Amino acid sequence: MTLRARLTLGLAIIALVLVVPLVVARQGMSDLHGAVRQLQGREFAASLKLGRLRDGLAEVRQRELALGVVRDSNVNVQLTTAIIRARAFADSLASMTKDTAARGISANLASIAVSAEREFEAIRAGHDSLADTISHRDVVPQLNEADERLPRTERVLREATSNRVHDAELKLERLEAYSVGALFIGVVLAAVISLWLTRSISGPVEALERGMRAVSEGDLDHRLDLSTERRDEFGRLAQSFRAMSRQLIELDKLKAEFVSVASHELKTPINVILGYLQLMQDGIYGPLSSKQTEVLSTVEAQGRTLGRLAAHLLDVTRFEAGGGRIDPRPIDLTAMLGDLERAFHVLAVQRGIDFRVTLQPHLPVEVQWDVDRMNEVMGNLLANAFKFTSEGGTVELIAAPDERGVRIQVRDTGAGIPPAQLPHVFEKFYQADNQRSASASGSGLGLAIAKEIVEAHRGEIHCDSTLGRGTTFTLLMPARVGARRRTGSHRTIEYEVVT
Repeated sequence: MTLRARLTLGLAIIALVLVVPLVVARQGMSDLHGAVRQLQGREFAASLKLGRLRDGLAEVRQRELALGVVRDSNVNVQLTTAIIRARAFADSLASMTKDTAARGISANLASIAVSAEREFEAIRAGHDSLADTISHRDVVPQLNEADERLPRTERVLREATSNRVHDAELKLERLEAYSVGALFIGVVLAAVISLWLTRSISGPVEALERGMRAVSEGDLDHRLDLSTERRDEFGRLAQSFRAMSRQLIELDKLKAEFVSVASHELKTPINVILGYLQLMQDGIYGPLSSKQTEVLSTVEAQGRTLGRLAAHLLDVTRFEAGGGRIDPRPIDLTAMLGDLERAFHVLAVQRGIDFRVTLQPHLPVEVQWDVDRMNEVMGNLLANAFKFTSEGGTVELIAAPDERGVRIQVRDTGAGIPPAQLPHVFEKFYQADNQRSASASGSGLGLAIAKEIVEAHRGEIHCDSTLGRGTTFTLLMPARVGARRRTGSHRTIEYEVVT
């Protein structure tokens, strides 16, 4: 599945699982709305009917009393109208609630209508005593019985209303539970899908990032943790990355071979030139004037500089191509550092620089290093320190024991290196902006070679510097190292194990 299809599918599923809670809530709200409408259309309407029935019975009682006092036909008409209206309310209430008490009230009102008509006929015939008898014997008891039935009807209606409200509350609770549950499930599913999408994208991206970082740091053989068999964009990127790595390895080999051949081929003509210059200076080809001698000295100095550059180039390419062999042998560490002190003492006197070698207690008496290579490293660091330290400054070499073996520091009070340039000082041909304060120019290869030699000894080299106050190079070296050589892409192959 392609990355685009995966993203589309994931987003569609997330949208779906987030819509489901809304659908559940919408359905629950619809059910709740139906229950409220039933409550409003039945129980509330029945309550209104009950109130009007109560008012109707009271009006019937008032009209019947008025008929006994006024004895007028208009009052009789009003009484009949009140009975008809109250009976309509009772019939409607009975049909809505299916309550027998409401039906009984309707029957009471029907009986009252008949008795009231008889009462009015007796009044019209002038039989007042008969009319009163009908009122007290037939009408009033029916009204009283109807009034007694009203509370029962009210109780039935109240229970029905309570049951309906309870049902609505249960539906509301279920709606809340279903909504929360659906929302929780939706959020969990959305989180799982988001995690799946994130891992399916971030994992390959991180693998590509690690691969690019490894290549940028020189590890051209880095194995990408990403399959080229993937049928998505990352699979195609992995294929492109491997193709790029192969091309870079070939280019690196071609570059190393070219530089190696070029530097090796340069050594012979340079040595021939220097040889003839020496013969001319010795007068083999005749006497030289003072101007010619000066010119030949300048040419010889430049030729020797060119020779050192060719040697450095050859050294660097050997290390990069895997031919940078070191040959560790037991050496007296104190004697080695003493030789360095004596070698640079004359330069310190000439430059007016305070040069000190400090040996801390408990140093290993003997170490197993490649003495020539380590002298090259130490000589390079000390030469740089003297080059960037002006007259009256200080250069110090400090050797101290370390948990890994030996810690050696070369400190100077020279020009220092800008902070932004410190990470690049061990790169080939890199020269910091402090070259203006140097007593001599360099090729930019010395520190790169020193780093290769130190790492071939399984050591570390670091640089700390403060602009205008000086620089400190620190070497952390094991006391014993087996015979070994450096290979390309910063890998090491052991030739011998020293016990």
